[in-house]
Amino acid sequence: MIGTNKTNKTDFKKRKHLVEKEHLELIVRYNPKIEKNYNGIFYRHKYPVLTPLHTPIFWRYDLNFETNPYFMERLEINSVFNAGAIEWNGKVVLVPRIESNDVKSFFGVAESSNGIDNFKFWDYPIVMPQTEDPEMNVYDIRIVRHEDGWIYGLFCAERKDKNKPYDSSAAIAKNGLARTKDLINWERLPDIMTSSPQQRNCVLHPEFVNGKYAFYTRPMDGFIETGGGGGIGWGTCEDINFPKLEDEIIIEHKKYHTIKEVKNGLGPAPLKTEVGWLHSAHGVRRTAAGLRYVLYLFLCDLNEPWKVIRQPNRHFLAPKGIERVGDVSNVLFSNGWVLRENGEVLIYYGSSDTRMHVVTTTLSKLVDYILNTPEDAGNTYDCVQQRIDLINRNKIFMNQE
Repeated sequence: MIGTNKTNKTDFKKRKHLVEKEHLELIVRYNPKIEKNYNGIFYRHKYPVLTPLHTPIFWRYDLNFETNPYFMERLEINSVFNAGAIEWNGKVVLVPRIESNDVKSFFGVAESSNGIDNFKFWDYPIVMPQTEDPEMNVYDIRIVRHEDGWIYGLFCAERKDKNKPYDSSAAIAKNGLARTKDLINWERLPDIMTSSPQQRNCVLHPEFVNGKYAFYTRPMDGFIETGGGGGIGWGTCEDINFPKLEDEIIIEHKKYHTIKEVKNGLGPAPLKTEVGWLHSAHGVRRTAAGLRYVLYLFLCDLNEPWKVIRQPNRHFLAPKGIERVGDVSNVLFSNGWVLRENGEVLIYYGSSDTRMHVVTTTLSKLVDYILNTPEDAGNTYDCVQQRIDLINRNKIFMNQE
């Protein structure tokens, strides 16, 4: 008779043991750097640092035989990506976007001693308090340690567009704001207020600027498209408890026929260097296969951090291999990096809205890259001349030992 197959506690325990064994093997797996085709700038690593299978078993399975005799996943995880990052108590901590199979995202905390492998999630996901206007979804958090002593989280807070009740995909993006002292208990502040109809990818500058809180923004006309405006903006406010930005200006524009021709947005909070504030951002261009997201770097003035002073207008990191495949293909997105005391920089990025990776480099290499990599010559003819100039200069050294 159909439906009469039964299981028993022995089968349940065997399957539970197998799942636990596979999970442990994944968590403790060594993640070597890829030496082949090293570009002198950064090392990719062989495996993703976080995937859905890295999430705790007790987040996904009911461990009670009586209510889950076949040991099924009850609350499945679809993807883990786009993590904020911070060094915390000597360890590297990631706060990724965790998307369930029900398309709802939430935040969790995973830590590692070396920031490259052995990431383990804390027991509970983050309970992010809601505002008076509860959002449907939250994602893509930036974790910023500010000089005021708080750790801030800035994230997209998505709500249904109530002006379009019959369009089930119509949404409004605002930038949520919260703060914490321990990454567990969060105080929700009002959403960041700007003149833009939609706002996401905001980042808090880690220091006061002229006594004010300063934010990098990304004004948008629509939920997906930036519209006629767009670019990376800058604004300040007196009171973080009322984050209404004054005089929002665009400091980093979109540009025709470049990696950022469709849209661009800031990644994590900038790193302070001797030569300026070092930024990582994503740039988007349109291709025959759809939108392509890559990462690029630029440098802002130390004393006037709203002024871009140097920019190799080319991608720094682009999707490669399996990174190009996922829920939203051909996408890299970074909202977290960590500068360690020894000068090592760990850059975390989600690939195709599915999983998390890391590349490793040093601050000195990034400074050399930003200062000495040529800027965009502007058009094909001038780019060829730029390359010929490099070739001619290199011919002097080609036959030297």
